[in-house]
Amino acid sequence: MPEIEIRPANAEDIKQLVKMDHSYLSNHVWQMDPHFTSGETGAVFREVNLPRKAKVDYPRSPQLLAKHWENYSGVLVAVHAGEPVGYTSLVENMIPITTWVMDLVVHPNLRRQGIGTALVLAALEWTGAQTKSQRLILGMQTKNFPAINLAQRMGFDYCGYIDHYYPNRDIAIFFTKWII
Repeated sequence: MPEIEIRPANAEDIKQLVKMDHSYLSNHVWQMDPHFTSGETGAVFREVNLPRKAKVDYPRSPQLLAKHWENYSGVLVAVHAGEPVGYTSLVENMIPITTWVMDLVVHPNLRRQGIGTALVLAALEWTGAQTKSQRLILGMQTKNFPAINLAQRMGFDYCGYIDHYYPNRDIAIFFTKWII
């Protein structure tokens, strides 16, 4: 992993983070299969291999970060060689005793080098030290297989989904980790 520092973001960081390419590549997706039978409603997710890697647009506009970053409970930035190279935005108490990771983005040239993991670890630490939350939730598109793998690798448990969650109407899936 490149040597990085993780710290709270400032206004200058935000200007650079907004310009970062937020899209990602995925070669798998979690496909939702809804089930409606007599007296039962549910959904099953299954991993599906794509025929080739697909570029997926980030589900929210990066401009929202610039507009609302001061309203988040926290924004942590990963800095490498003096430049912001990734960030996570955190919101406390959308539901009781819970902090949500709203965004987790790493510069495309530095992905798969441990920076995302370091940001999630910093978010867990920040949540335990700065909030009354007892768990951290990661939300992501079902197309974001790299993030799904990250959540599972870090011991987060699948805890649900919301259909049409994002402005582009994509499904969001959620993974949680208790921090107490």
